[in-house]
Amino acid sequence: MRYTWPKKKLCRREGVNLFGTEKYDLDKSKRSVARPKKASEFGIQLRKKQLAKRMFGLSEKQFFSYYTKAINSRSEWTTWEKMLKTLELRLDNVVYRANFARTRMQSRQFVWHAHFKLNGVKVDIPSISLKVGDVIELRDKLKESPLYKSLVEEFEEFSKQNKWKVSSCKWIDVDTKGLKITVKAMPEKDDFDQIIDIQKIIEFYSK
Repeated sequence: MRYTWPKKKLCRREGVNLFGTEKYDLDKSKRSVARPKKASEFGIQLRKKQLAKRMFGLSEKQFFSYYTKAINSRSEWTTWEKMLKTLELRLDNVVYRANFARTRMQSRQFVWHAHFKLNGVKVDIPSISLKVGDVIELRDKLKESPLYKSLVEEFEEFSKQNKWKVSSCKWIDVDTKGLKITVKAMPEKDDFDQIIDIQKIIEFYSK
């Protein structure tokens, strides 16, 4: 099941801003973050798993499937590398990482509504796993929509002021004028979100 309670409550439960926008900034929350005085090792592992699962907006079944794929894969990467790389390479996550959406939730909605083409083909499946060389591009009919015209203007303004890099991800290339994203490399350890403790998650599922 997906979590349908207030999202700010979710953030307080995990002790972090899970969704990235100011609306869910705990530093500005009037309510304190409730944390147990002492948690067991299992409790710590559970919380780390819940945090990552909720950050990516996945159900338990979906999240566990990424773990099983990682342990069954024959690639040379470690289990935690395989799991994180697969999560990072989801189509909705790449759209979010490129700053084409404010949150992963919004990115998922954009993909569901078929805003993008993948290698020239219209797609509407957020979980599609990308690979090096893949190109995501906004569909032509949406390039004149107010939503994306304002995005281009925002990219241009920040670029002029040299205040902001479109994406901090070294493994993707963003064409801000053509609204195109290219996966140019595989994500590496330093590219992953540092608040995700993948080792604790693997320990949780390994029991």
